Amino acid sequence: MRTKEGTWTAENVRLQRGGTLRHANIVWKTYGTLSPRRDNVILYPTSYGAHHTDIEWLVDVRRCLDPSRYFIIIPNMLTNGLSSSPSNTPEFPEVTTYDNVMLQRQMLVELFGIDRLKLVYGWSMGAQQAYHWGALFGESVERIVVNCGSARTAPHNFVFLEGVRATLEAASTPQQGLRAMGRIYAGWALSQTFYRREMWRDLGFNSLEDFLVRSWEANFLRRDMNDLLAQLWTWQHGDIAANDLYRGDLQMALSGIKAKVLLMPSATDLYFQTDDNREELPHLKYGRLVEIPSVWGHRAGNPRDNPEDAAFIDAQVEALLND
Repeated sequence: MRTKEGTWTAENVRLQRGGTLRHANIVWKTYGTLSPRRDNVILYPTSYGAHHTDIEWLVDVRRCLDPSRYFIIIPNMLTNGLSSSPSNTPEFPEVTTYDNVMLQRQMLVELFGIDRLKLVYGWSMGAQQAYHWGALFGESVERIVVNCGSARTAPHNFVFLEGVRATLEAASTPQQGLRAMGRIYAGWALSQTFYRREMWRDLGFNSLEDFLVRSWEANFLRRDMNDLLAQLWTWQHGDIAANDLYRGDLQMALSGIKAKVLLMPSATDLYFQTDDNREELPHLKYGRLVEIPSVWGHRAGNPRDNPEDAAFIDAQVEALLND
């Protein structure tokens, strides 16, 4: 598989909330070959706390994001520790999902000469970015996959994140906070049924404590606490209508999406719930909702260790791409 990676920079970027990034860096990686007509492009934004290396498992000739057919670009989100973030940028300002996708759009045009996307595929915060792409860029986006995400962060989702934020800010040390954060996340990202069936055993853990320490604590200990706090703020304020184009009117923003939309929630997701997508669906011109029938909760949408859900997602996304 042909891959390439680098860093793209925009100077003196004015942000939606009034701040400025003197040097806005986006770390990116591409997979596959851009077609002569530039009509095989899939954008695959990162999710909360993730680097491109955490999500690139889905880019595989055996999967829906097939690099032998498509030119796949992963832009790392601002605040994720690779692109511009508190850990590498002094006095880092507040950035929104809108800021992320506007910069991604500029990067695609300037770096690759790309002005049209076959698909934007996103899970979780990546799904929020996919929704923004559809709402902001009209006919330039042919399809979007909203995998365990929503057009606007729901109130209950916001409250969950408040608990994480308060935990990090109250911790005596960053490590203490990140370990506690991992344990909070473990209870939210997977379903009650997952734990009742002790499905963590199938992942190679010998006890529940082992799972919490080696999977969840270890996952967040890889990251910088201030980066996670900044990205959490971006998540809490996710809203495709929060811009001058739609002026807070969510129904107008949903109706303005010209892309074919696949809404793909997990049946057991505890914070991006299927009901959020059900309320969005009637306002979409070309929308389809398919629920992942899984007990893996939010993690059903990123099933690296879950072949059944991976096969389900592959089939749905391939059907959308072939439509």
